[in-house]
Amino acid sequence: MEEKKKKGDDESNSKAPLMALNHVSRLCKDVKKSLEFYTKVLGFVEIERPASFDFNGAWLFNYGVGIHLVQAKDQDKLPSDTDHLDPMDNHISFQCEDMEALEKRLKEVKVKYIKRTVGDEKDAAIDQLFFNDPDGFMVEICNCENLELVPCHSADAIRLPDGRHAPPVALPGSSDRRMPQPNS
Repeated sequence: MEEKKKKGDDESNSKAPLMALNHVSRLCKDVKKSLEFYTKVLGFVEIERPASFDFNGAWLFNYGVGIHLVQAKDQDKLPSDTDHLDPMDNHISFQCEDMEALEKRLKEVKVKYIKRTVGDEKDAAIDQLFFNDPDGFMVEICNCENLELVPCHSADAIRLPDGRHAPPVALPGSSDRRMPQPNS
């Protein structure tokens, strides 16, 4: 007698049970300087990190993703050219709802950046801003929602977040101290 496959058996062999990007870790020359950059320029919020950590660092969160800043023990692990901007190099990208406002903020805080547009109206043009954080790690800001994602293979394998990946947020003065999460 042939054994029946359980629902999801095929899926468990090909799909990882991932939910969303949790955080990006960045080494820093100066955690305070990087913390100021990510909070004041990009609007991240500093959050508590485990008290058991015995190294200098800071955790930030906003927009559904965390950034973990870690004091570099070895400065050789940091980019050597902090002025180098090449869109084809390693970077992290954030989707932006107001590119003009972000560009204005970069000008106000005197952050060097390059601006480019990829595609055209017909192909859903994407505006991009590239700049470095204080340690030389490149950041991209884009309006990438203008570009339709067209899977090359396995369109049914794409999973979009449903709100469960967002961590609970403690709110001072609240009885349960947690911000309700979307779709929960």
